[in-house]
Amino acid sequence: MSFISNLLNGISLGSIYALIALGYTMVYGIAKMLNFAHGDIIMVGGYAAFITMAATWCPLWLAMLITVAVCTVLGVVIEKVAYRPLRSAPPLAVLITAIGVSYLLQNIALLTQSANPRTFTSIAAGAPPFLQVFEGKGAVFFADNPYADEGLKPILTISMETFLAIAVSVIIMVALILFINKTKAGKAMLACSEDRGAAQLMGINVNGTISLTFAIGSALAAVAAVLMCSAYPQISPYTGSMPGIKAFVAAVFGGIGSIPGAMIGGVLLGVIEILAKFYISSQLSDAIVFLVLIVVLIVRPTGIMGKKINEKV
Repeated sequence: MSFISNLLNGISLGSIYALIALGYTMVYGIAKMLNFAHGDIIMVGGYAAFITMAATWCPLWLAMLITVAVCTVLGVVIEKVAYRPLRSAPPLAVLITAIGVSYLLQNIALLTQSANPRTFTSIAAGAPPFLQVFEGKGAVFFADNPYADEGLKPILTISMETFLAIAVSVIIMVALILFINKTKAGKAMLACSEDRGAAQLMGINVNGTISLTFAIGSALAAVAAVLMCSAYPQISPYTGSMPGIKAFVAAVFGGIGSIPGAMIGGVLLGVIEILAKFYISSQLSDAIVFLVLIVVLIVRPTGIMGKKINEKV
């Protein structure tokens, strides 16, 4: 059962990476740029959730809405102020700007919140586990251990945080695919990803479409921030750095520009990381993750679901 438990924990962590990776892959697919400040939007979302959930007047649902709103507005402002003026600039200029925005957000957090980690309260605090399996007794859903008086311990436990991370990620993934394929705004995104110039000639508001992409990606980062801080209950100005890098790896792993690829890449990355920590070494788990990425890119440079694009020269 320990393997199943670790596998589920890996899928849970991978689901959070997938939500972050969706922001990377959407922005790259449409704006053809890498927003390396995306990880720090997660950090801002974590602090927004921490502050609002700590307020006694603010119920949980309102704290979540405020967190999503803060990250969405921040993403749109960053796109308009930092990236839009560089729309025609060389990719290196955009990359340096993204790194600058990342450090700016980190230092603002250091000045306003200090470097000391804060303990985050899980959104599932006080809730019973989602599932407990007892040998000879079967499964128990949404309940504390009913056999505690008998001294019986579960052989498999799925926490509410794990269940929420997986369920929320699947729901968002399906909703995002439906949005892109079925709505007018989604089809505008697809048109811009194919050819921005042609999309503009056809009357599509390219600037508005790119801003909407940043807004959606940042909203997903807010959801990921809450889920991540619930599973790993600490928040600091550097909280988003490593998850942001790993989510970028997940996007490349799955095929950057592909939404299903980002989901698959994120889940696989989370599973590899957790299994490597448990069965090989917790100190080498990050190195193993990046090694797997290198091997995948050698075998398939476009990623698992990426498409090869032929360019005329």
